Amino acid sequence: MKVTIVGCSGSFPGPDSPASCYLLEKDGFRMLLDLGSGSLGALQRHIGLYEVDAICLTHLHADHCLDICGYHVARTYGPAAPYPAVPVYAPAAAPARLSAAYGMPDEPGLETAFDFVPLEPGSFEIGPFTLTAGLVNHPVEAYGFRVAAGGKAVTYSGDTGECDELVRLAAGADLLLCEASFVEQPGLPADLHLTGRQAAEHAAKADVGRLVLTHLVPWNDQATVLDDASRGGYDGPFELARSGAVYDLA
Repeated sequence: MKVTIVGCSGSFPGPDSPASCYLLEKDGFRMLLDLGSGSLGALQRHIGLYEVDAICLTHLHADHCLDICGYHVARTYGPAAPYPAVPVYAPAAAPARLSAAYGMPDEPGLETAFDFVPLEPGSFEIGPFTLTAGLVNHPVEAYGFRVAAGGKAVTYSGDTGECDELVRLAAGADLLLCEASFVEQPGLPADLHLTGRQAAEHAAKADVGRLVLTHLVPWNDQATVLDDASRGGYDGPFELARSGAVYDLA
């Protein structure tokens, strides 16, 4: 399994990265975890515009899903349109929410480009991958994902506060892509996001092989995020996510 970080900026695109988007590849099958604001452009550095086989959206905040609207345009009006509909596994409100964001009632709807499949907790097959979805702690319906194939596993937190379900999803995973939106300070809200220290604590409890800190909010000092993670009790390798970084879980 090959994992490419397309975008890892938190809440909005930053100067060095679009918002959340992760490309997973195996046996020629290409699946995206999230397609946040700005990520569609960067995705084309790694694969062709029409080479996406499936999309999984953790939740419906714009920094995780909004480029579905631009991708609808590409697949509906591209030079060889119509293209086959891409399955999109997402919270049940996704078709209505994203259609409202697209806001073009006189044009073909998103169903011309996408086949929406409602998410719920549990495991199912997508191409060569087994995806396990679990509800995590965020103000809206939000999922963390564990994706397994060929004896390897990667877990993606999506957006979450401290969460036992994330530890379960990440147990023994080779790679944990874990959000670290907050820097340590008094009075942080609960059930919203993690600090670098909290991300590392989850990685330690789950005994993961590698921790990559994601959802890096541009106004934070990222060196501080990394330093916070050093105090989380995780003794494996950890680092900040970087747009364009590739992890080969061969």
